[in-house]
Amino acid sequence: MRSVGVARSRSPFGREANWTGWLFISPMVLGFTCFLLMPMGMAFYMGFTDWPLLGESSFVGLDNYRALLSDKTFWKVLGNTFTFSAGLVPLNIVLALLLALLLSKSMPGMGFFRTAIFTPVITSLIVWSIVWKYMLATDSGFINQLLQVFGIQGPAWLYDPDLAMPAVIVTSVLKNVGLNMVLFIAALQQVPAHLYEAARLDGAGRTRTFFQVTLPMIAPTVFLTVIMTVIGSLKVFGQIYVMTQGGPSNSTKVLVYYIWELAFKLYDLGYASSAATVLFCIIMAFTLIQWHLRKRWVFHEN
Repeated sequence: MRSVGVARSRSPFGREANWTGWLFISPMVLGFTCFLLMPMGMAFYMGFTDWPLLGESSFVGLDNYRALLSDKTFWKVLGNTFTFSAGLVPLNIVLALLLALLLSKSMPGMGFFRTAIFTPVITSLIVWSIVWKYMLATDSGFINQLLQVFGIQGPAWLYDPDLAMPAVIVTSVLKNVGLNMVLFIAALQQVPAHLYEAARLDGAGRTRTFFQVTLPMIAPTVFLTVIMTVIGSLKVFGQIYVMTQGGPSNSTKVLVYYIWELAFKLYDLGYASSAATVLFCIIMAFTLIQWHLRKRWVFHEN
């Protein structure tokens, strides 16, 4: 059988089929190489250089990474990034799961609510951030005006170091929770009905049924949404740029915003590339850790 396969691949028909296959995948391969692999390799190399926007670059070895270790701003923005992720990920996952449980039933009007919650996902992030920036304005913002109706003096949401990060986290959750909700609804609808019937016959209540039937059955989807949400939270930039620009007092300055600031405000491309490489390693580490831990809670994975 092996000799027949080799002979077929050497035949004109086999060679034509191979070329056809490569032709079909060539756009993806070229795009992946030109717009992902090559920029990643270039950024990794630039992290070992002193590369100003204008002027000659020079190889400096690990100097950029040594500078990062003593850079107080870097550690500050790294802490802000982890704070943003720690606030956004559980809130997003829990809220999306609760909404999915409420909207997974086939009842009149459910399609409207699903659409309403999912619509922000396809809304421009910049537009969404601008709208919320005005809604959270100190004097004329809708939120504070609504609070004034009840006799409450609203705070300066985006100008208070203690409130700016929670405000950005909440607006980010409302922007993207619809995507995870849709994934959870699809997973919930695939849970076999006979499992719920067996749990009911065993006398299991709603809470016990959820933790012993529903959650284990949708565990692969939970795993997927957690990974996507963690990666997205570590790469946050747009809403920070529009709503706070890292302020006040660097309380919302995250790592991607700091990288952009180094590269396009200070024009230190080498130092910015070293920080970007650190971010890549952090995301890779978190992803590998989650992939390893999946065996402990993704119960029915083959």
